[in-house]
This record gives sequence, C-alpha cells and structure tokens, in this order.
Amino acid sequence: FSGVLAQDVLLALLELQEELAGTTAWAAGAGRNVSLQDVCYAPLNPTAPGVGDCAVSSVTQYFQNNRSRLALSAWQQDGKLQGTVDWHDHLIYCVNSPLSFKDITALELSCMAEYGGP
Repeated sequence: FSGVLAQDVLLALLELQEELAGTTAWAAGAGRNVSLQDVCYAPLNPTAPGVGDCAVSSVTQYFQNNRSRLALSAWQQDGKLQGTVDWHDHLIYCVNSPLSFKDITALELSCMAEYGGP
C-alpha cells in the first residue's frame, strides 16, 4: 500500500472527518445552528441521530472511524504461514467482504461502519 492508502493519510482523513463532523452553521430559517446530525441520513437512528449514526461513506468506516482499531496488529498463524496482521489485512478482507461482522484475521474486527451499516 502507498499513496492515499498509507496509514498516515488514513489518520489525517479521520482527523478531517472528525473536524467536519463537529462543524456547525447558522441556519437563519431555523433560527439556530445546525450540524451534521441535523441533516445527515441516519438509517438506524433517524429520530435522534448522533454523529456516529450518520451514514458517512469513507474507507475509515472499515475501522468504525476508530484510531485504535486502525493501529491494531496481531500475530497470526494459519497452517504453516505465520506473521503479523494489521490494518492492511483488515482492509483487503473488508473490500472483498463488506458485510462481514468479523474478519478472518487474528484482529477479528468488523467491516461494518460506525453507524451499523455496510
């Protein structure tokens, strides 16, 4: 992996997403500040969504927008093959099986997004 799929780029993307998610704007018609959760599509919590309920499409959703999950690594032995698995392995698995609730690596992370969907 290189370029846009480097870990430092993914971390910067996550930081930008968090900053944008916290942004508010004055809506004169409503007479108040509005934020992402006021205008987002939140299929699993449409009546009172939080930022994590918004269906935001991003590669970081494979890690539920969580820095700690992106930084995880684990030792794995599969038959005679052994080595360390990390975010690369999880991402490859999720691209091929986006509806998985648990990848087949030793990380055992979900591919589902923070909001609960694929």
